Order: sequence, then structure tokens, then C-alpha cells
Amino acid sequence: MPIRREDRWTIGFLLVAAMAVAIVVPGDPIQKVLNGLGMIAVGGFAALGFVLFGGMKRLLRKAASFDDGAGYRIYTRAFDVEVDATHLDSVLGELSAVDKASLDEAWSAFSGALLGWRTKAQLVALEAAERVRAKVSTEDLANTVVSILIDHSGSMKGQSMLLAAGAAETAVDLLERLGVAVEVLGYTTAAWRGGRARSRWRAEGRPVHPGRLNELLHIVYRAAGDRRGPSWSLRSMLRPDLAKENIDGEALEWAATRLRGHTAERRILIVVSDGAPCDDATLQANDMAYLDRHLRRAIEALKQADDVRLAAIGIGYDVSHFYKDGTIVISAAELGSALIETVERVILEPWRISARPEDPVHIGS
Repeated sequence: MPIRREDRWTIGFLLVAAMAVAIVVPGDPIQKVLNGLGMIAVGGFAALGFVLFGGMKRLLRKAASFDDGAGYRIYTRAFDVEVDATHLDSVLGELSAVDKASLDEAWSAFSGALLGWRTKAQLVALEAAERVRAKVSTEDLANTVVSILIDHSGSMKGQSMLLAAGAAETAVDLLERLGVAVEVLGYTTAAWRGGRARSRWRAEGRPVHPGRLNELLHIVYRAAGDRRGPSWSLRSMLRPDLAKENIDGEALEWAATRLRGHTAERRILIVVSDGAPCDDATLQANDMAYLDRHLRRAIEALKQADDVRLAAIGIGYDVSHFYKDGTIVISAAELGSALIETVERVILEPWRISARPEDPVHIGS
């Protein structure tokens, strides 16, 4: 068992203390030598016990870390957070004056400069709504729930995040018009470079292959069934301190679990992302394909369960590397129409609950 640096200091302190006690105890030189040897032995046993206790504690913590049975580990869940977007201050802290000004500027752009783009997307959404109503019954639409899961990696900052918020707002408006339950989720990490999870790993001796090594931050901008307008909560998506790392596989599992808790039988999950999973702390402590493999397993698990319809949109990135149903947009400016088209397409697909006794049952991918 490796002895950590802080343990070495503790052992040295105990031995020195034992020798000091032996020296100050009255007695002849021979007696002092014997006392010294005895105290050093006692100090040595105490130090050994301390190290063994610390080692057992670290082993127990490691044993308690999560393993999904397929090689993906989570070093600790202690710092993971799921939060309503309106309460992000409780996780990230209050914005500085500079960041508040930056957020106000981004929100002003969303409300003003982006107005023409949003209006055009809304017109496209109105046309899509008419086509969907003509082909899908009101009952089937009411038995549908859609989740829009948005990547909050650092590369999404700026225009991509601004337009993702605008596209999400338009999609929510479209789905509400159709009577479809809809939620908007975001995923990132609460820290760069692993945060408290990596600090704990380092303090516990840096065990090899620790697994995921950062603090997840999963954000609910709008829950399914929520009737509040999306815009105000989407303002939080534009916070300059929000976007960090992206651990996609666990975000996918989280969103699917939320969908399965809804009463609707038709469940649709649409992912918006601009790149592959990335978390420097996790990849450096494991291997560079670690998060990619887990995302593929999460996608395969959804395919096998066949209870959530999955689609993805990549912003300047070919998401078909991971997702069977993947759409690529060259720039974020195309995201609004791409999201509307994806929503329309997957809702119009044949699915189990729309089948009548005399009709064949269609099973979606």
C-alpha cells in the first residue's frame, strides 16, 4: 500500500515525539536508551496503525464508487447536482458585476438582435404544427413527451448557446401548440479540471483508473408538464460562468430516466451538441476514448430498451459518429429550422400506441 506524503509527515512526527518523551523522562543513560527504544516502538506501532486505518478508509471509499458493470466507473457522486435553472446561483455562486453585465448583454441580444431570427423560426414552426395536426390524432399527441437535451460544453459559449436557447424556445412553443409535453435540459460540469471530485481522488492516493472524475451539473430549464413560459429560465443558459465540460453518456441516461418517469407512452429525446464528450480530468486519469465508449453504450442501451426515441443535432459536428439518427448543421444559425424539422419528423413516425387492432404494429428505431 503506497504511503502518501502527508502520512510520511505524520509518521515522522510520531517518531520524533516518542524520542523527545524518552529523552526528558528521568533516569540513567541505559534506562533512557531502553525508554527511547520502547517509545520509538510505541510510536512506530501508532504510526503503522494510522497508515493502515487511512488505507482502509480509502479502500472503502473506492469500493463504494459506482461501476456500471461495463467498465465505466464514477469515482464519486458526492458533488453531482441536478438543479432548476432559476437556482443556479446556489451551485455556481452569484455572478460578479462583470459577468452580470455580460449576461445582460447576451439577454439583450436574445430579446432584440435575435428577434428576426426567432420570428422566422416561429413561422416555420407554425407550418410544421399544421402538418402534424393533419396526420396525428389529438389523443396521440397528448400521449407524447419530448425532451430537448443541450450540450453546455465550453465550445458552446457565445453564438451557439444564444441560438440554442432561441431554438429551444421555438420548439417549446411548437410542442405546446400541439398539446405535447416538453422539457428542456442542459448538461455540463460544475468545475474545470475535475473540481472537488479530482481533489478527493488526489487526496486518496490517485488510485488508477478512477473513472469519471468531475462534478456533474444537470440543469432543468423546463420540466415536462410545466406551463411557465420558457424564456426567463432560458436566460440562465447564457450565463458566462456556466459552460464547462461535457459528459454526454451520463447526461443521456439522466434525460432518459426523467422521460421514463412521465405518464406519456411515446418518449422522444433530442440531443443538441457541438462535439464529442470531453472532460480533461477524466480522460487524463483513464484513457482518451473513455467517455466516447460510455456514450456509445448509453445509446446502445436506449436502442435495446426501445422505449425512448433518440435523435441528435450536431452544430458543425457530425453526430452520426455516435447517433443513428443524426442531423448536421454547418452553423448555429441553422439550428432553429433543424430542431423544428427533427421534432416534426420523429413525431410523424409510426409508433406503438398509434396502432389500431386492425393495423400492423410499427416499432420505431
